[in-house]
Amino acid sequence: MALGDLLCLDGKWYVTHAGLLRLARRNRCSAIQVAAVRELCDPDANRWVFKAHVRTSGGLNRFVGYGDADPSNTSSLVRGCELRVAETRAVNRALRKAYGIGLCSVEELSRPSSAPSPPDNHARSNRPCASNGSNNGPPRLRDKLCLLIRKYELDPTLVKRYAANFCGTEALRDASRDLVETFISRLAEEAARDRAALICKLNSYNQLEEVKA
Repeated sequence: MALGDLLCLDGKWYVTHAGLLRLARRNRCSAIQVAAVRELCDPDANRWVFKAHVRTSGGLNRFVGYGDADPSNTSSLVRGCELRVAETRAVNRALRKAYGIGLCSVEELSRPSSAPSPPDNHARSNRPCASNGSNNGPPRLRDKLCLLIRKYELDPTLVKRYAANFCGTEALRDASRDLVETFISRLAEEAARDRAALICKLNSYNQLEEVKA
């Protein structure tokens, strides 16, 4: 829970992409291969389908998973990044099969209507996200995170600690764009649903830091 491997949403438990990757690393997963299923993809409609292959330790067993994403089954906060969402979903399904994880992953959920829209309409774009040389993706992702922090009056330092734990990295800047996008969506949902509970969760990261010190 502290690392963000599992999340409880609306009384149901879900595994996260970061948790699945950590599980694969602990079990010495030998390979993860992902490729687009081009005949099922439609770039003009931002619809993408990926196929992932996971080989367990020693490469003896191979497990396959598919993931799809388009504007109808993704949050508005990741609009334009459906390609990477589909890739993540495919990897998650393959990893869940490989290691017998019956819980659905958070990234596989389809919640286009439950996630609040960004306060700044200019932050949304139908164009695919482009890299700016940072692992955290384009500036608009950072802008969304800052907007959420200001809107709900959150502690930026604690949000960064929460984000790093959620993404399974030492610092937020080391996380992949996919994980940052997923974290922003999750933070927005938690803040809109129960800000007090989110504040308590953030404060727990401050307490953990004090214990380490």
